[in-house]
Amino acid sequence: MKHLSLLIIVFSLTSCITKKEMSMTAYDDFKTRYELSGHTETAEYSEGIRYFEKLATHFDEIQIKVMGETDCGEPLHLVIYSAEKQFDIAKIKASGKAIILINNGIHPGEPDGIDASMLLLRDIGFKRLLQEEMKDVVLAVIPFYNVGGAINRNSTSRTNQNGPKSYGFRGNGRNYDLNRDFIKSDTKNAESFAGIFHYLDPDLFLDTHVSNGADYQYTMTLVYPQKDKLGGVLKDFQEETLLPYLFSHMEENEDIMTPYVNMWGSHHRHPTPDKGIEQFPDYPRYSTGYTALFHTIGFMTETHMLKPYNQRVKSTLTFMKGMITACHLFKDQLLQTRQKAKEEVKKQSYFPVSWEVDPEKHQEIEFLGYESGYKKSGIHNQDRLYYDRSKPIQKTIPFYDSYKTKDQVMKPEYYIIPRSWHNIIHRLDLNNITYTRVDTEQEFEATVYYIQDFETSKSPYEGHYIHYNIQLEERKEKIKARKGDIMVPVNQAGNRYIIVTLDPLGEDSFFKWNFFDMILQRKEYFSSYVFEDLALEILRQDPALQEALDKKIMEDETFANNPNAQLYFIYQHSEHAEKAYMRYPIFKIE
Repeated sequence: MKHLSLLIIVFSLTSCITKKEMSMTAYDDFKTRYELSGHTETAEYSEGIRYFEKLATHFDEIQIKVMGETDCGEPLHLVIYSAEKQFDIAKIKASGKAIILINNGIHPGEPDGIDASMLLLRDIGFKRLLQEEMKDVVLAVIPFYNVGGAINRNSTSRTNQNGPKSYGFRGNGRNYDLNRDFIKSDTKNAESFAGIFHYLDPDLFLDTHVSNGADYQYTMTLVYPQKDKLGGVLKDFQEETLLPYLFSHMEENEDIMTPYVNMWGSHHRHPTPDKGIEQFPDYPRYSTGYTALFHTIGFMTETHMLKPYNQRVKSTLTFMKGMITACHLFKDQLLQTRQKAKEEVKKQSYFPVSWEVDPEKHQEIEFLGYESGYKKSGIHNQDRLYYDRSKPIQKTIPFYDSYKTKDQVMKPEYYIIPRSWHNIIHRLDLNNITYTRVDTEQEFEATVYYIQDFETSKSPYEGHYIHYNIQLEERKEKIKARKGDIMVPVNQAGNRYIIVTLDPLGEDSFFKWNFFDMILQRKEYFSSYVFEDLALEILRQDPALQEALDKKIMEDETFANNPNAQLYFIYQHSEHAEKAYMRYPIFKIE
């Protein structure tokens, strides 16, 4: 028996050693290309997906699934870490856990977040990193969002960037910049992202990037929702609790962070940050502006292009850890604040739809930069800007982080959208906007917009020629809704999305993005020689129109000398004028 007991002890010790050795061996098997290359390379797309699949095979707490299509034909993947191995999102939310969504590789030439996410998930699994924090948090990661760009690999397109050796390209499979596509959803990538986003309804969001622009001492800069746009209880939580913690976390880890360096006065040829910076205008075309419409506080990490790659990945990883910890520490407040924001927006009466920076308001911040100056270029013999890294500076600069409302609208009770505008209805569906369909033809008293004037960009931008300086006229009219048309009630948590897309003045409205350009082109007209006789009859029957015509002839010499303009004036004010021309086809019931 004595020998048997000794044998059992020896066997047990051997088993323990074997398990430990197996664990270490397994960990070594999960070294990333980033680590194996001495921190100089980043994983290719297929290699990265295999890595996450391998993690999911090794850990029951990790799941990887396909969550939609991308423009290049490859699927979009989502990786989820759940400490309790629960992957039913409804049950996760019912249990009171918070959800973080991280989006990587939207610009695959900026792959810091891809490698940081590999390290993060591996070490959460093997080393039980953030073990206490992960009891409160479910982490979801899109490992490669711009799959087409990730596959289109090169070593030259990021001209100013310090590593890695090779990387993906900014444009996706159809050469779209996906960080301009969230609100308009021209791509399959954006449609799939909307599906993931609304499936998770994340409480915090992170989009990982690398910046261009000025030189300064920081590795990490941060884009976050503009406080005045965010508004209400979410603004208070972000400004008073969340941001102070995240900035302190980075400083405690010897990685001081500053707001994204968007230089004040950037219309000058050579702006420098020591003159001041302004907060990035997070339009809904960008990820953080889009997520804010649905009461999710979103961040963009922007590491500095000139810092070594290992330093940038480490900084991104440090921020991710801080974000998870913040979510754990303030979970209850975060969940309650988001829920309150969703309820408040349902009752909100007026909605700002466009903004501009307020030059009268700013705060003073300490900025760690480098002395800058000008010297003669060896190419064009004019002054060129340079930064002197041997001369670091610390300077108090103005930070313009307040925006004021440029346009606002009162919310209607409903928007009516004719069913023929299926492209608009499709985008409402993508974003979980609820509506009802008209079951029989009905007549409504509605507010109708007429486009009086607008300007259009001369150059294409992400597949569009954007409209701006829009002038509207509102009219009260009787409109008929056909069976199948939709009525969108403005009483839901998605109210901000509804109004900012459907009102033409919205800073990223569907009108501005050319979805309604068909109404800006006349489809019917008249032949002058035929219309002459009819125009005389119209004037005879409408003395008020004759008076208006005479007045315009007297006041406008150019008009007085243009017979066609006069005929068009009569046509325009007659029953023959084309009803759809310049008439915005979405109507408001107030």
